Amino acid sequence: MHKLTITFGILLILLGVVCFVATGHTHPTSLIPAGFGVLLVIFGALAKSDDAKKRMLWMHIAVTVGLIGFLATVKGAYQTVKLAAGTVYEHPVAVEEKGAMCLICLVFVLFCVRSFIAARRARLV
Repeated sequence: MHKLTITFGILLILLGVVCFVATGHTHPTSLIPAGFGVLLVIFGALAKSDDAKKRMLWMHIAVTVGLIGFLATVKGAYQTVKLAAGTVYEHPVAVEEKGAMCLICLVFVLFCVRSFIAARRARLV
């Protein structure tokens, strides 16, 4: 799971940097996904441990970061759907960025939950 966490972290970093460049370097808030991505990369790297307890701790922290990222951008996902339907927003790049971050974080959290359930079942057997 640590490789998947690092991969999703890199996706979020790329999203933040690309949107920061797309806004003409004028909106530093477009780097927020990159901040979440850096955290995921750090926690993913820390989860690359032989100690199962440390690995479990860092992965739980990483999925918490992903969940916070998802919950913080749910409104952006709704706005992205409205944007596609024709609603005009002052900063459409920001709306699309929040929608993309929401989707990336949701997929990451779902992968983590699936992995946690599989690990729990393997421990019980």
